[in-house]
Amino acid sequence: MSVLVYTESDNGKFKKNAWEVSSYAYEVAKQMGVAVTAVSFNAGENELLGAYGVSKVLDISDDGLKTFNAKAYAKVIAQAAEKEGAKIVIVSSSTDTKYLASLLSAELGAGYVPNVVAAPESTSPFVVKRTAFSNKGFAHTQINSETKLIGVSNNAFGAITNKVDIKVESFVPTTSDALFAVKSVEIDKVVGKATIADADIVVSGGRGLKGPENWGMLEELADVLGAATACSKPVSDLGWRPHGEHVGQTGKPVASNLYIAVGISGAIQHLAGVSASKVKVVINTDPEAPFFKAADYGIVGDAFEVLPQLTEKLKEFKAQNA
Repeated sequence: MSVLVYTESDNGKFKKNAWEVSSYAYEVAKQMGVAVTAVSFNAGENELLGAYGVSKVLDISDDGLKTFNAKAYAKVIAQAAEKEGAKIVIVSSSTDTKYLASLLSAELGAGYVPNVVAAPESTSPFVVKRTAFSNKGFAHTQINSETKLIGVSNNAFGAITNKVDIKVESFVPTTSDALFAVKSVEIDKVVGKATIADADIVVSGGRGLKGPENWGMLEELADVLGAATACSKPVSDLGWRPHGEHVGQTGKPVASNLYIAVGISGAIQHLAGVSASKVKVVINTDPEAPFFKAADYGIVGDAFEVLPQLTEKLKEFKAQNA
């Protein structure tokens, strides 16, 4: 018996959330007195998971599973859970996994709790703490099913080093053509830049930047910080930026360590989608902008004056500490 964790990867490299869900799984396994087994799809360097408490990796090398497919992945992870006798399965809260979770829950016959932010308060009964009401509150949820599926909220638990001995075992699941009835025909990926999902820092712009021709100064700040760039919904609707950069409740959720909002007033949907970020900085000319009430730090000023100065100061700081 073990706790099973699905570790996400992209182009053979583990995503940041793989370390976090592995750390969470280790904490649960420690309470249960069992070990952690990870399911890895076409990833290299599986041994790295041992630093975060994973004792065994079920390594799947299958070209047919290189592209994420929720239906196929759910079937395969369920097979892995059956093989390992796992009654607790841990996943992340990424966009892909949110599609996967409902299918996996059905495959496992498991009770599913998403947006979990802490290790179980109790394992008998099994109670977890999760966010509720668009991250405005918490719920303490008891899972009564024999098999339990937990979705860990991004950037909530953290990647914690718990080094253990690890072994990697080849795993060949059973699949069928029916699982691949729905296929991805084209996937757009940002190359050479931090992605919104994995970035520790996100720099986001709104209509206050007045047009797509002014995005250069936002991108320069992002480059200095090693940050991902994002935007508000009106900006993507106007075609100033790609829809893939739209963050908020109706776009991509953000759970970064630092979120910098430039020229964004702070509509309810946007605030709900970025509220999980640990530190929020707002730059806006309007001192009454709703975002200031949710911000940890605020600058009332013109972005066209503030951003160049901020970028220059950060460049100087980096140079001094290089």
